[in-house]
Amino acid sequence: MSGFLLTVGILAVLAAILLGVRPVRRALLSRPLFNAYRKVLPQMSDTERDALEAGTVWWEGELFRGRPDWARLLALPRPRLTEDEQRFLDNETEQACRLVDDWDVTHKRYDLSAETWDYLKRNGFLGMIIPREYGGLGFSAYAHSQVVTRLSTRSSALAVSVMVPNSLGPAELLLHYGTEEQKNHYLPRLARGEEVPAFALTSPWAGSDAAAIPDRGIVCKGLWQGREVLGMRVTWDKRYITLAPVCTLLGLAFRLYDPDGLLGGPADVGITCALVPHDHPGVETGRRHFPLNAMFMNGPTRGTDVFMPLDFIIGGPAMAGQGWRMLMECLAAGRSISLPASNTGMSQLAARAVGAYARVRSQFRTPVGRFEGVEEALARIGGHTYLMDAARVMTAGAVDLGEKPSVVSAIVKYHVTERARQVVNDGMDVIGGKGICLGPSNFLGRAYQQVPVGITVEGANILTRSLIIFGQGAIRCHPYVLAEMRAAGDADAQRGLHAFDRAFWRHVAFVAGNALRAAGHALTGARLARAPAAAAPEMRRYYRQLSRYSCAFALLSDASMALLGGSLKRRERLSARLGDILSQMYLASAVLKRFEDDGRQPADAPLAHWALQDALLRAQQAFDGVLENLPSRAMAWALRRVVFPWGQPERAPSDALGQQVARLLTEPGAARDRLTASCHLPAGADEPVGALEQALAATLAAEPADARLRAYEKTGALDGDPRANVRDLADAAYAAGGIERADYELIKRRDALRDRVIRVDDFPFDFGITGALQPGAQRKAA
Repeated sequence: MSGFLLTVGILAVLAAILLGVRPVRRALLSRPLFNAYRKVLPQMSDTERDALEAGTVWWEGELFRGRPDWARLLALPRPRLTEDEQRFLDNETEQACRLVDDWDVTHKRYDLSAETWDYLKRNGFLGMIIPREYGGLGFSAYAHSQVVTRLSTRSSALAVSVMVPNSLGPAELLLHYGTEEQKNHYLPRLARGEEVPAFALTSPWAGSDAAAIPDRGIVCKGLWQGREVLGMRVTWDKRYITLAPVCTLLGLAFRLYDPDGLLGGPADVGITCALVPHDHPGVETGRRHFPLNAMFMNGPTRGTDVFMPLDFIIGGPAMAGQGWRMLMECLAAGRSISLPASNTGMSQLAARAVGAYARVRSQFRTPVGRFEGVEEALARIGGHTYLMDAARVMTAGAVDLGEKPSVVSAIVKYHVTERARQVVNDGMDVIGGKGICLGPSNFLGRAYQQVPVGITVEGANILTRSLIIFGQGAIRCHPYVLAEMRAAGDADAQRGLHAFDRAFWRHVAFVAGNALRAAGHALTGARLARAPAAAAPEMRRYYRQLSRYSCAFALLSDASMALLGGSLKRRERLSARLGDILSQMYLASAVLKRFEDDGRQPADAPLAHWALQDALLRAQQAFDGVLENLPSRAMAWALRRVVFPWGQPERAPSDALGQQVARLLTEPGAARDRLTASCHLPAGADEPVGALEQALAATLAAEPADARLRAYEKTGALDGDPRANVRDLADAAYAAGGIERADYELIKRRDALRDRVIRVDDFPFDFGITGALQPGAQRKAA
């Protein structure tokens, strides 16, 4: 026995020396590992490196580390509007909404009216992000998000026309990289609407692989304003460029080459961004795409051997070749705001309008919103909308704190647009035939057509999910992987070895710690996991479960990277599922933050519970998908025993909870108003949403009278009366003296508004085409 103990002791000492004495560890362990790592590490291009290093790591980093600091989350300041921002939202933004008739925009003009464009320009909508010293509004990211969300509840074309100049585009790039001369010339003109910007990146031959654009510029000498200057001849062919048909200032991305060495650097200078006036000789704009009846301005732009001076480069000649880094660093802020805001606005409109419609519309003498099948759809609409708005607000708040959250921007872009698709699809199912017949009274049909636009732009959703969220997040958010990669790429091998040694062994300790915590939390059902004392008691179990999943996710990520190495980025399904876990944890965190920031409203609790349970279930399904498809079945078996030793704990939200959420959408109240706070609500019944608001109020007011009418009908007094049908019953009962005049008037008002709400539009047999084709018709219309 003593010999055994001696052997164990000697081995322990040797292990301590091997691991604890750095020179020994580096020589015997770290150096061979370092050399092997350098051999298997895939080569990284400059564009890949720029994409990985762009932006900042924020709350997603806490989730990736396995021990989220919930106190830090709850301590984040709640985004708030200044007095000027609130006034602009209440006045100018509301007026912009009132100026727009979406049917007129999408079916007749195929554009905003000249009056609307002029109003947007004069009131600074196109320069919200431009600082006041340049004549802009100087609004926060949160204010920008609030304005776009409100506009989106009125018209997609209106929202897109405002959000694009304020997201990724000339103004954003000028603010960060422009020369003082460029800023002083262009920013005031952009702020006043004298310039309408567009940014041309996407090439037909590159698509989502924007770094591969074939558009090129050749450094050369040429004539500019009567004298010979150093410039470039640029050839480009771009498509999908929002506002290109009406822009006056074109931001242009292309790859710059210097074959004659005129700049004194490499022949391949790199991707470069320039500002080009639309009327510059050789620039082609004006043609349009037709983006699924959204009818915002979108189209191609082209040019062949267009000479422009180097001063056109954003930031001047010194920024030649820096375009990709510029784009990657600015993309996060714009993508964090624009699509989350526009799609959340669309979903808030659906939640409010479809909820009202489900209460107003009756079938089988019951409001359709009381049918359990419809309640199921309404629950999804309410729960998803609550989560989307929570993620939108928290992410915009991060931008205002100085973050450029590149991974989070991909998360909200993908998941908010996908949930918007679910919300609108459910809304269409609830309103049925009303939704499929387009016309001025259809409040959801255009949204249904336009949903794929958000899915497609700013990075197609399939690629965002399968390549970016985890592919970028795994390296950027992980506390040690990027450090290991930088060490392996260090030209000084000795310095690289020292850096690798520090990062790698901390990484080993990190994995071991996460494995122990993951097992402990799983065995105890997360009862001992972290939950902030300051959190609402009814929400603490979600904090604990998220802490459990955070360390399990960190363990699973490291196991996947160790097993698959660089090939993981080509295993897109696994990468997508790992990204889904990270995404659901982020979205659930946003819901918890919103519930606290809103003052723990008891009426909102069903919305929060539904959203959280749905997110945790989705995370669990993603865990299961990874474990089912890891190529090493032995590793998958072992990880499953650590992550889910007692089976999978998450369940879908219950029917009872779903019913509570559905009722919040069909009954006026503070919870419904908070959920749809960004909606533009027209006052008149001549507008479809305004009619719905009035019809809902009239329906509730008439319910007691309707109950008395039904009671009278059951007496049999109206048997045989041909008017005793679903449409004319009140007329028959009132004529027979069965109900009072006051009840009759309430019911008739309800019926009139209900009929207006459920009405669908009809048109001439030829939809007016014949008249439009008559000679002179186009001149008269103009």
